[in-house]
Amino acid sequence: MTDPVHYAYADGAARITLAAGDRGNPLTPESGAALLAAVLRAKADGARVVVLAAEGRFFSVGGALDGFADADDREAHLLELAEAAHRIITELVRGDAIVVSAVQGTAAGIGFPLAAAADVVLAADTARFSLAYVKVGLSPDGGGSLLVHTLGLHRVLRLGLLGDLLTAQEAYDAGLVARVVPADQLATATDEVVANLLTGSRHALAATKRLVRDAAEPATESALRREAVSISRLGGGPDGLEGITAFLEKRPPRYS
Repeated sequence: MTDPVHYAYADGAARITLAAGDRGNPLTPESGAALLAAVLRAKADGARVVVLAAEGRFFSVGGALDGFADADDREAHLLELAEAAHRIITELVRGDAIVVSAVQGTAAGIGFPLAAAADVVLAADTARFSLAYVKVGLSPDGGGSLLVHTLGLHRVLRLGLLGDLLTAQEAYDAGLVARVVPADQLATATDEVVANLLTGSRHALAATKRLVRDAAEPATESALRREAVSISRLGGGPDGLEGITAFLEKRPPRYS
């Protein structure tokens, strides 16, 4: 099995790439552990900028639902996976490095708040963002509820309750995405942003990040904990099982 996450470091920039593109870059216990290890390695390397990118058609399809369905204890499995994802999010948000995400395709489920955890979000014009949890009987995790600070209350409710897709242009208009570029120019645009950040004062950039994030999201950790408890309880219940099973069987769910 190939590594689900690739890591490279050079000249102050760490590049973390979700590398299971043939499967849509799902979050599994293995890929979650590899992603966390890469984020911690970037911190140990003293990276000033961290780039989060992905291979394949999708940035990430979200959690691996087949793993949820097969777990002996779905509630415990979801809680463990959510808490692992939340540590990754917390490290990205609370770290001094400026995080840049490059979203080339759909970012769904946990993939959406993972991409949005970046300080600068770049998107190909083909990118789409989806909080699709409700379609499988689950509630958001990974900081999905914190998107209200960027997107606004009713837009997040629409995405969360109706399962709508947010296009790259809509995400830009809402303030989430910093730049929308043609898909074949995303790598170049990312390199330009990284080069720009690396010319700045490391201490000034880190201080600016801390001040702005603390003002916007003073209770990130407690929000993530509430999300972890919620998704694990729903996943352990009958609606979570039915939603996940129906998705895997490609049929409409029949909730109790």
